[in-house]
Amino acid sequence: MGLPTLAPVLRRKLPRLKPFNRLQVIVEHLSMSKTTASSSEVLLEKKGCAGVITMNRPKALNALNISMIRQIYPQLKGVGVSVHGHFRVATEKTVFAMPETAIGLFPDVGGGYFLPRLSGKLGYFLAMTGFRLKGKDVHRAGIATHFIEAEKMAALEKDLTELKSPSKENVADILDSYHKKCKIDQEKEFVLGEHMDKINSLFSANSMEEIVQNLKKDGSPFALKQLETITKMSPTSLKMTLRQLREGASLSLQDVFTMEYRLSQACMQGHDFYEGVRAVIIDKDQSPKWKPAVLEEVTDEYLDSCFKSLGSGDLKL
Repeated sequence: MGLPTLAPVLRRKLPRLKPFNRLQVIVEHLSMSKTTASSSEVLLEKKGCAGVITMNRPKALNALNISMIRQIYPQLKGVGVSVHGHFRVATEKTVFAMPETAIGLFPDVGGGYFLPRLSGKLGYFLAMTGFRLKGKDVHRAGIATHFIEAEKMAALEKDLTELKSPSKENVADILDSYHKKCKIDQEKEFVLGEHMDKINSLFSANSMEEIVQNLKKDGSPFALKQLETITKMSPTSLKMTLRQLREGASLSLQDVFTMEYRLSQACMQGHDFYEGVRAVIIDKDQSPKWKPAVLEEVTDEYLDSCFKSLGSGDLKL
């Protein structure tokens, strides 16, 4: 990640930069790669009836950066990608998490749409704690629609691209066939299965303060572990995320994107996003100093300002 001398420079100068310039410095730092040139970060191919987009940054967990978005967007304009697509395939190598509250952000790119639509309060739990789901659990959680062995992906891709007249139905038939043949972790229980009743109960509160109180009152090892995790997160992000999911549960995807754009602008004007990136990604001391430092100091008035319309500055889709 970047040059060895970059982190000290950022640490010294970051607090004095204007918000936009500070974000630009962080984005440039995150987009650096010693091994991959931007021209090969996205591979675009046509195979049979399909257009294939390959995100080619394995060492960065294929995290999107600006240059990748600029290459992908023209190919996907009005079409869904990844979690918002109609079909979502996971393998035993898949890892899914929404860890944004740990860096002073919120579950973006439509997290406010799909997370509250997961079973019970699972989406709220994932958003607040950043809990990682792996392999078949990504399918059991409802995030993936199909689970297939990683070694079968090339054959699956071949079968899909060779469809003569692709339709939603015959794509589904092929995916279903591979899914049914997959035997990996078939007997293994969902990693959160035994805790779902607690998750649904503890994370059903109307405020973050109530959720924290629920976890303390419950006192079980599971509840206390989640409490320990949540107390490390940005209080502002936690409150912002809870409201994001509660409002997003009844919004269209387009309206969720508009809402999340407003939240992104609020984060760029605030303190915690920059501090979270510094602590987790740049300096890696894992000791962010949040402002405010406690939930009670994040006011409803501040949250209202984060969600309010930007007028002519709102996202236009």
